[in-house]
Amino acid sequence: MDHGGLAHALTACGRDGFTGELRVPGSPGGAFHLRDGLVVAAESPGAPGPEALLLRSERIDGEQWAELVRESAGRWPAAGLTAHGYAGAAQLRVVCLLALRDAAFAVVAGRVDACERVTGTGPHAPCAAGERPARLLEDAVRKVAAVDALPYPVRPDRERPLPVAAPEQARTPLQRELLAHADGRRTARDLAFRTGRGVYTVTVEVARMLGEGLLECPGPLAQAPLLVAPDAPVVRHREPCPPEPEAAAPAELPRRAPGASGITEVLVPPVSGAGWKGLFRLRHGTAG
Repeated sequence: MDHGGLAHALTACGRDGFTGELRVPGSPGGAFHLRDGLVVAAESPGAPGPEALLLRSERIDGEQWAELVRESAGRWPAAGLTAHGYAGAAQLRVVCLLALRDAAFAVVAGRVDACERVTGTGPHAPCAAGERPARLLEDAVRKVAAVDALPYPVRPDRERPLPVAAPEQARTPLQRELLAHADGRRTARDLAFRTGRGVYTVTVEVARMLGEGLLECPGPLAQAPLLVAPDAPVVRHREPCPPEPEAAAPAELPRRAPGASGITEVLVPPVSGAGWKGLFRLRHGTAG
């Protein structure tokens, strides 16, 4: 099945007012959870979930998170998070929305094998207000096209960069983290899980760092189309690094702005207590 099949299936779910899960086997694949035709959650092995973004905010640590999950019998502990003051209701809505859109990007950027409707299942961390399927797909396709338009386009699960510069030479905290964790075996997806950041943001930053000479991907030139949507022109580009036979096991969406990448800002942990402000800028600005 091509990406047009995903667009058709998800749009049909919206048109039918479907409530349930649209499973999308593939690489990395994923699932979209709908309520009355609106997407209220999405998840993918190719993108960190809302808990990873929340832990990245440093409002809660791993032990506290595990305790809340036990108290909620394994469910998304929204009530416990707000009751203990780890996050407000509005903050949790933003985190879930960021994770939803990042998972959609991961699915669209990968290979889609099939789509299957399943009823009777519920999302782990639903958004209070759902996204229209057409809008969500448009956002994901725009992001894939933005990555493909960069001078050094990469795929979330393909290139495995090596550091060229020392972390002290980085301009931003995100670059320092990526330089510290890039080892020639980790893809952008692996680095996103390692750092607890959105896979889209990490993919874009890896591409930028390749262009700036902070990272490198030794290997022969290859022609590799980045599939975006049916009937879209095939854009062929350099594939800096060939994939290895084994991948190492294993947040923040950039704001939209004019330019090929649309990236101007990232979400950072609240070192000075202002970390959540970045989330609200993304929520009320033009991130998505």
